[in-house]
Amino acid sequence: MPKKDSFLVNRLKSVSYAFKGALLLLKTEASIKIQFVIALIVTIAGFYYEISHSEWIVQILAIGLVMSVEGVNTAIEEIANFIHPERHHKIGLIKDIAAGAVFIASVFASIIGLVIYLPKIF
Repeated sequence: MPKKDSFLVNRLKSVSYAFKGALLLLKTEASIKIQFVIALIVTIAGFYYEISHSEWIVQILAIGLVMSVEGVNTAIEEIANFIHPERHHKIGLIKDIAAGAVFIASVFASIIGLVIYLPKIF
């Protein structure tokens, strides 16, 4: 029987797999690349407009939420394509719902951005 890894070794492996997944998303998914560029732009804007600590927290949470949901959406699409590679109405519905979740997160993140930056710009 092979020796079982320690708790710490298992956690380090988990983090390395998660990091690998995040890099894979950034390298291969156009939507994550776009979200990443938007995140960079609003981060630069945050420094330029000297947003408050609470505004930074909300902005970072919004960025994290959108990018995380985008990653989950990509995973759902990959699973759906693996399970049923040909076109199927139920698979299309599943993909649409996952994409809708990204859309909702993006809309609310955009509203957060407007609330933070419109008063500073005008």
